[in-house]
Amino acid sequence: MRIQELDWGDTPWGAISLRQRWDRITERDVYEVKLGDDFLMSSQFTTGEQELSRIGLAAATGTSLTVLVGGLGLGYTALAALEDDRVTELTVVEALEIVHSWHERDLLPDTVGLAADSRVRLVLDDFFDVVRSGRADRTYDAVLVDIDHAPDWLLRDDHGDLYTVEGFARVGAMLADDGVFALWSDEPPEPEVVRRMGEAFEHADAHVVPFPNPLTGGESANTVYLAVRPRR
Repeated sequence: MRIQELDWGDTPWGAISLRQRWDRITERDVYEVKLGDDFLMSSQFTTGEQELSRIGLAAATGTSLTVLVGGLGLGYTALAALEDDRVTELTVVEALEIVHSWHERDLLPDTVGLAADSRVRLVLDDFFDVVRSGRADRTYDAVLVDIDHAPDWLLRDDHGDLYTVEGFARVGAMLADDGVFALWSDEPPEPEVVRRMGEAFEHADAHVVPFPNPLTGGESANTVYLAVRPRR
């Protein structure tokens, strides 16, 4: 298996690397990110990240949408959001400067041009602290989040306060009337997460997103939690 390291750097979250490798099973180049010893994300499976945008924006109303994406990563969530013609402004909040640079240098073939799109604003900041401190500079029609692996599988311990009733309510305060909050997870739906969302929003549910997995010869799935209309 041929692996090429495209970029590497130290970050406040630990050492991070962007790698390219040839996958013999799918017979294509795969781009993946490691944070320390943890495989953070991969271009091998992107259905869940894309459906995060599609499910979230399908629940949004209006003909001119302002959207915030928490977590830039490989860019698939942001790119899928731009497929919706109603999106006029897309703000992407990413805490790691090196991740911004991958897109500014167009290191990822699938998302070339994302950073240069006139609708896109890349913001170097900690999404969790933006929510915690109420520092959002405006309200949004949709907030789409893909940072942690799951609400109980965190990249950092200080992310945990987002996944409480109070944390979800703080996200709700960032939304315009009838706004939408969608959250990606790599684990099956958790009724407790839906319950907490339901205390902060008028409606909350979980969508299972299945996709074929050629590595196992079967099917895998992600979850997209969806909450609509914050309670005022």
